[in-house]
Amino acid sequence: MDVRRRNNVSIAGPVDGPVVVLAHGFGCDQNMWRLVVPALAQQYRVVTFDYVGSGGSDLSAWSHERYSSLEGYASDVVEVCEELDLKRAVFVGHSVSAMIGVLAARAAPERIGALVMVAPSPRYINDDGYRGGFSAQDIDELLASLESNYLGWSATMAPVIMGNPQRPELGQELTNSFCATDPDIARVFARTTFLSDSREDVRTVSVPTLVLECAQDAIAPRGVGAYVHAAIPGSRLVTLDATGHCPQLSAPEATAEAIVDFLRSLT
Repeated sequence: MDVRRRNNVSIAGPVDGPVVVLAHGFGCDQNMWRLVVPALAQQYRVVTFDYVGSGGSDLSAWSHERYSSLEGYASDVVEVCEELDLKRAVFVGHSVSAMIGVLAARAAPERIGALVMVAPSPRYINDDGYRGGFSAQDIDELLASLESNYLGWSATMAPVIMGNPQRPELGQELTNSFCATDPDIARVFARTTFLSDSREDVRTVSVPTLVLECAQDAIAPRGVGAYVHAAIPGSRLVTLDATGHCPQLSAPEATAEAIVDFLRSLT
């Protein structure tokens, strides 16, 4: 298996620098990191990739069985790290990838030595004593809409997820990214994402961790960031002066600065 081709792996920055792995969220691909990579690549070896089913990945490698759980995506991460022989890399996961990183770090602790969680949510559905931001009915309706008309759902939801209505080009970019994903694959990834519950997994994290939240985020509200921070002993919580769920696009300088500050603290 050619993992580099399967996951469309790209590498930037100095060969001998500390390694940072950037992982995208649902409906996206590695292009979402393009405004952050140059700042990181000045000092760090930066690895980006596409999950199978996204971007330039090998679609023939996709299977319903593997990618109907977050563990399947975590296996992708571990296999990319093994292929590149990464040791103690810093895994930067956006949105659902924050939880995928938790699973990958647990499966291969020798490969991942620290986590950066960008707009993370261990559970999207509210529960007793927990506010994920959505009721079970909200998520049922979201998934029903997505499954019945994926392109229409994308055009409606992407601007909401992105926020920043004064910058419509950002919402359009996310819409285009969603629409470039095969609808059948997107339906499976969406169910895997929005029905997940990683609260117990988060409590197992023992590596240095940065929780990076936005001041306003319709998908991962502020209380969720506080929950993740409280669940991980010694973690650092940083609230960006940013709106929306994709700060790497809406506030790339602040996002890169927060990540670099955390990376420097590790050394």
